[in-house]
Parts: sequence; structure tokens; C-alpha cells
Amino acid sequence: MIKHTQPFLIAEGASVYEELSTLKEHFIDIHLNTLFTSDTSRFQHFSVEYDEVFFDFSKHRIDQQILDRLVDLAHAQNLGQWINKLFSAEKINYTEQRAAMHWALRLPQETSLQPEITAQVHSQLDHMYALVEKIHAGQYRGATGEVIQDVVNIGVGGSDLGPLMVTHALSDFKVPTAKPLAVHFVSTMDGSQLSDLLHQLRPETTLFIISSKSFGTIDTLSNAQTVRQWLEKALGSNDKILKNHFIGVSTKPEKMTEWGIATDKQLLLWDWVGGRYSLWSCIGLPIALTIGVDGFKQLLAGAHAIDQHFQTAPFHQNIPVLMGLLGAWNNNFLDIQTHAVLPYDGRLKYFAAYLQQLEMESNGKSTQRNGEKVNSATCPIVWGEVGPNAQHAFYQLLHQGTHSVSCDFIAPVKRYNANQFTYVENAAALVEQHHLALSNCLAQSRLLAFGNQALAANELQDLPTYKQYDGNQPSSTILLKELNPYSLGMLIAMYEHKVFVQSVLWNINPFDQWGVEKGKEIANQLLPILNREQEDLSTFDASTQGLLKILLGKTDG
Repeated sequence: MIKHTQPFLIAEGASVYEELSTLKEHFIDIHLNTLFTSDTSRFQHFSVEYDEVFFDFSKHRIDQQILDRLVDLAHAQNLGQWINKLFSAEKINYTEQRAAMHWALRLPQETSLQPEITAQVHSQLDHMYALVEKIHAGQYRGATGEVIQDVVNIGVGGSDLGPLMVTHALSDFKVPTAKPLAVHFVSTMDGSQLSDLLHQLRPETTLFIISSKSFGTIDTLSNAQTVRQWLEKALGSNDKILKNHFIGVSTKPEKMTEWGIATDKQLLLWDWVGGRYSLWSCIGLPIALTIGVDGFKQLLAGAHAIDQHFQTAPFHQNIPVLMGLLGAWNNNFLDIQTHAVLPYDGRLKYFAAYLQQLEMESNGKSTQRNGEKVNSATCPIVWGEVGPNAQHAFYQLLHQGTHSVSCDFIAPVKRYNANQFTYVENAAALVEQHHLALSNCLAQSRLLAFGNQALAANELQDLPTYKQYDGNQPSSTILLKELNPYSLGMLIAMYEHKVFVQSVLWNINPFDQWGVEKGKEIANQLLPILNREQEDLSTFDASTQGLLKILLGKTDG
């Protein structure tokens, strides 16, 4: 078990850490009720507004002195220098000898930064935009000449979670097309999603996007081969099927060509784009097909706005920096090892799942940049659900359980406005439902923070223990003016940079994912056994041998 001792090993940071540890000892028993009572301007002191986003962190168990020391810790860990390194071509992903330049995917075309890379990025985006416009106009046709009406994205991990999350979140912003266009997602290697979906689709009008950075991911290629056979069975085996029914997105054009994807249907990535950071690239083709070229450009613009904010805002007013520092305070000093993401908008249904990969694949590490083991907790367990559903599932544990949990509450200020929803007959009723969601969002964060103090005075008389609430659970509340492509771009980029801030504090590399790779290799050792191409089980442990025998129908007696 990792010992929760000094996590920050840079010498200059040691004294700051000791100060924070001392402050924690004096602070550990102070309740949020006391903090709000002692500072009537606490909300103003501990909140930041930037562009479309309002970030309230007043319900965290900090005071100004702790915040100042956390900012000192960021400076001691040279966060400013690391931010400069991130926004350069330096190979900060040192284990793979790659830069981490996902921010370059959202640079404006006219920027003077990284002109060669910017030109490459916009060349591929323009290629994607042209395909999107062609599909929307009904000019992209299948092998039989019929207009494409369904698009299936085949990918896994970052090639699935990001596009899936964004297309669902922005489903209200669908653009008109020549014929109705539906976008679907397939990721599971067992074929269950694909089996259900293919029964609903017509081969003549279905286009498949094969998204794989390496174009070697077995999950994705297995699904791709299955749909290829489905098309050939229905339409015959001919070049038109490959040319008209497949688009590829990868860093490997030679592998796409070998598989059979036409060169004009290939969209390229670069090795400096991590999969979980790739939705801003042509991996975002399903997003652009849903919200249109202008909508996709707004998504990029929102992320770029946060890139600028992250690089220029002082740390006390820098939203991603504050998110990272607060998370480290909760994790490393208050020993809160789990973090819940709770959006109060059904359109953000997949946001927690997206953040699980972004945060835990990035910072779920136990080795520092110097090769030594960490001696502190790093990334907390990230989980969550749409808030109104979560209230009827796990809020019991949040309010009265034995675990300390930090939370992010996320909600749009406005929804169902007249301009966007003129076609909704009962828009007024839907506005009231949005207000119901907002009231629950505020109520739940209030009860988590203040416990019994949030109850009405008449409720507190002779209140049995099982009806009482301790409160003092820290949370942030993030309000978007409304959920649109621009504000969602901002929100995603905020979390991306929060992850980077915490990687600097913990002295780890957030851009590799070696923990993902080895299990895949071991699976390749087992597959020949299950396919009955190999019989020797002696190299496996007793448990695996026993399970293999059951799966193969072999019993000892």
C-alpha cells in the first residue's frame, strides 16, 4: 500500500509541503459551516468567472492561507515552466519520445505558432470538412449510388469515448442534411454492439469510419473485418465497397491502404496526439457530422480559449490550475481518494466515462519521471453519473456513508431557449424541468457541504441519528452559460489541463499508458488456446488453466 507521506520531491517544494501538512493538522477538524460563517465574502473570494464558465470552489475545505501555499507549491514544482514545455514541441512524453501537442489541434489557422504543424493540422481538418459537407449535401453515395444515411464509428478508447461523449452532449445542435443522418458508435470487441446495430442498417446507405491511431488495435480491426464481410455478403465483393463505404483515421496511411481504404478517404493523425486527447483531430469526424463544420470549429475555439487562459492567467485565477491544486489538496492532504463527476444535464451522460479515461489513464501512475516509485497517492478513482439519476443510486453513500468523496457538479445556466427550441411545443414545461434539475444540483452540493446546517430549523428537533448529515464533503460547481460547442470545448480543455497540473505536482508522465499494453499481450498468448490452435496449458497459472479447461469443455473427471 502506498504510504501517504511527502509526495512532492523537488527540494524547493519540501518546505511548502511541510507548511501545508502543518496547516492540514490545524485545519482537519474545521467544518465548512465554520469557514462560511467566518468569511461572509467567501463565495466571491473562492470563485472565478472566465468567458462562458463560472467556477465556484468555495465549498472546498481551504482558506486563503492554504490556497496561497498551494499556489506556492505549484511554483516550487516549476508549473509555469512545465506549462511552457507543454505548449512547445518538446518531447515531454519522455518514455515514448514524443511531444504532447493536442493543443496544436485547436490553434487558429492564422496563428504564428508552430506554422508547419498548424499547416499540417488544418490540411487534414479541411479534408475532413470537405467530406462532412459532401455527406451533408447528399453527394456522398454508397456502392449502389444511394445516399449515405447512417455512419458507424468503429474505434475504442479515445477513438470512441471522446466522439461519443461530444456527439451525445451536442445532440441538440444537429445540422440539417439532405437526408436524415444518424451517427452510431461501436467499440466492444465481443461483437455485441455490432450485432444489434447491423440488423437495423441497410448496407447500401451505411458508411463506416475506422478510427485507430495505430491501425493495429485488434478490437477495432475485428469489428472492421466483420462489417466488411457484412457489406460484401449484401453487395458483392468489389472495389466500390471499400472505396465508398469506409473512411480511415490513423497515423498509419500505409496500413490503411493495405487494408483497402482509398487514399482520398484517409484522414491522418500524428504521434504527438494521445488517443484520449484526440477528439479535436479528425478522430472528431463523427462530431463534425453531428454538429457541422461551423459547430466543430466552435468546439476547437472553446478549447483554444482555455489554452490561452491556462498559459496567461495568474495561478490564483487560473481555473485548470485551481482544479489541479484542489484535487491534490483533497488527495494528498485530506486523504480523499475518490472523486465523483455529477453533471445535471442528461446530454452529459457520457462525460464521467470520458473523464475516467482522461484522468486515470493519464495519472494512474506509480513511477516518477526520475524512475523512482512515488511515495504518495496519485490519481483518485474517478466515477460519476448524470446527477438526477445518481441521486437515486449512490448519493446515499455520499451523504451518510463512511467514505470521504470530493465532487464536481456541472450544469448549464440556460437551456431550452426560444431561439434554439422553437419547434418544442411545450418549451415552458421543459424550462421548468431544467429549473428542477438546477435546484437539485444546488441542493445536493449544499447538503454535502453543510450537513444538518442545511436543514430547516424545525427539522432539527429530536432528529434521530439515521436522519442526520455530517456534511463537510468538498465540491466544486461548474456553471456553463449554456451547453454548446464552444462551452463544451472549454469544459473538456479545463479537465485536460487539470490533469497536466496534477502530473507536475506528482512528478509523473501523464501522456503514456504502459499499464494498458501488457494485458493485450497476454491476451494474445491465450487466444491460440481458445481457438484450439495450441494445446499446451503448462505455462499458465493454475487458475487460468482451470478456467481455460472450462471454456474449452475439458474436465478432469
